This record gives sequence, C-alpha cells and structure tokens, in this order.
Amino acid sequence: MIRKQNFIYSISMFSFQLLKKKSFGIDLGNNNTQVSDHERILVDQPSYIVLDRSRSAVKAVGNEAYDMFEKTHQLLKPVRPLKGGVIADHTSATKMISALMEQAYGSKSLLSGYEHIISGVPFATTNVEKRALRAALEQFNASAIHLLYEPLAAAIGMGLNIEEPNGKMVVDIGGGITEIVVVSLSGIASFQSVKVAGDTMDEEIQLYFRRNYNMAIGLKTAEQIKIQVGAVQEQIREVPEPMMVRGKDMLRGIPVTRQITHAEVATILDKSISAIELSILQTLEKCPPELAGDIYGNGVYLTGGNALLRGLKDRLEKKIRLTVHIDKTPLHAVSKGVATALRDIRKYKPVLID
Repeated sequence: MIRKQNFIYSISMFSFQLLKKKSFGIDLGNNNTQVSDHERILVDQPSYIVLDRSRSAVKAVGNEAYDMFEKTHQLLKPVRPLKGGVIADHTSATKMISALMEQAYGSKSLLSGYEHIISGVPFATTNVEKRALRAALEQFNASAIHLLYEPLAAAIGMGLNIEEPNGKMVVDIGGGITEIVVVSLSGIASFQSVKVAGDTMDEEIQLYFRRNYNMAIGLKTAEQIKIQVGAVQEQIREVPEPMMVRGKDMLRGIPVTRQITHAEVATILDKSISAIELSILQTLEKCPPELAGDIYGNGVYLTGGNALLRGLKDRLEKKIRLTVHIDKTPLHAVSKGVATALRDIRKYKPVLID
C-alpha cells in the first residue's frame, strides 16, 4: 500500500512539474540576444538569422547565421532583425526568437506555454515599437508579458538600488543606441538618447578604409577591428598588438591586407565618442540639482558591450570630471537585471510595463 502511495505521489509530482509553466527573460539586442531564466543565461547568441529565398524556412540562427553573414548566395536571405535597438523586421525577428527559445527549452509541445515573460526595451521606444515586440512574444502563449526599460534593467543587473531617493547615472552603450539616464525612486528622472553606438562605430571603421585606402571590408571585419584593437584615445594602459585586416582593393578588385593600430582606431572613433560625451553633459545639465549632487558622489555607471572600448573610462573622466564605474559584465547587465526581476515579480512590479 505504501509503495502504491509513493508511486502515485511520484506520478503526481512529475505531472505537476510537467504542467508547471516556466518564466523567462529576453534581452533582444541589435548584436546579441540573450534568453535567461531567474537564475542564469540560457542562450547568448548573435542577433542574426538566415532564411531561404521565400523567407519561410529558417536555415541558420545565432552563431551559425553570423558565420554565414556576408557570405551567402542568392538563394539565402541573411537578416539582422533589429535596428536602433528595436525590431525592424517583424517576421524575421519572430522566427529568430522562436529558434533561440528552442535552443533554450527544446521544441514546443502540446503542454508548451509560459507564465511570465520579461523583455528589455530601450527607454526611447515608441508605443508602436513596443507593440511590435509584444506581438513577437505572443507566440509563446504566456500568461503575462512584461517590458522593462533596459537602463533600469542594467542598473538592477549592476546591483544598484533603484528604489532609494538617490540619483544614479547609467550610460548604456549598446549596438544600435546609447541611452543615458538618471535613476531615482524606481524611475527615470532625466534622460538622453543618441543613435550613436556600436553599429555606428563599425560603419565608421568600414568607411575609413574605403576613403583612405580604397579598401572594402565587411561590417563583421569592422566589428572585429573594434574588438581586437579598438580604443578611444592613443594613451591607454594596455596596448594591443596591431591587427592585419583583410579586404578587397576597390580599384583592382583583388584581395589585400593592411595593418591597423589602436591609435588609428581611436582617431576613427573620436566623432562617435564625442557625441556620447555631449549627450552625457546634456543629461547632467537637465538633471535636477539634488540629483546632480548625488551623481557627483556616486559617479557614472557605464555598461553595454561598447563600454569595453580601451581607454573609455579615462577619457570620460577627463571630459565630465566624474568618477566612471565600468560594469564587470557589461554584455550581460540587462539580462542579469531581467533575471532578478523574474525572481521577484511582485517587488519589481512598479517598473514593469504590462
């Protein structure tokens, strides 16, 4: 009898776990998409997808699609579904999210469905862009879909207390957009957005080679230049080795290589970094005096993938005359913040957009 009861209990618990709905968070970025649960990041893949010519079948997604980018033939359609931090191609974005979710949780089943979904979204997002994001997430049959402004999520992910009446400036330099916010009392008291970020820098590197060396390089190569030898000033603490760049001679049409140093990249990126510096100063100018005093004491918190550019901390400190704190894991700050919100939906309800 006891064995029978134990068996029934085991079956019941198994059924409960099977029927219990999961919750997940998503950071849908220009360059990378991260899917997380309340504990850890489950998927971290480039925001790329390759479709067939009719755009009906998915041929590759994430890392595989990134490796194929700028190398496909006419029967394949490579797509980056996001631009400026928001969905630019709804069909491909929906398919990409679905494929990445399958990597995280496996194929859909008859019992599929989720309890809570929390997605990061830029503060500058319009209502139309928010609706497009919600529409892409509705395919998962969730009980509730919440949006969380990415600067707030990043602040939570960095371990900052956003509830207290103490101003904190967060600068999030992403792939498509840079957002500068002053956070206090679980809200954004001052804000500035500039469409100068990682993608802009990649395009400037690409244009520089075209103008100065008559050399064509792909955006992926430009991104690798930024990662390997990218800097924002010539004098930096750890100087990277020069990088050999492969491309095509635009006059003769033959493959060529050229060496580039961090100092040359710093010259290329100066315009973009200056635009970000100006936006930070403008945000400080609009900030209420009491919050400005808090920022003077707390400093500026820098996050986003492009916060890793060499020399950025020193350059900003010289320009704005405030202490700059670089996030230890700037690529994952938003995902960590979303995961924290998933752990306690009730606590973070005031900052979630339903």
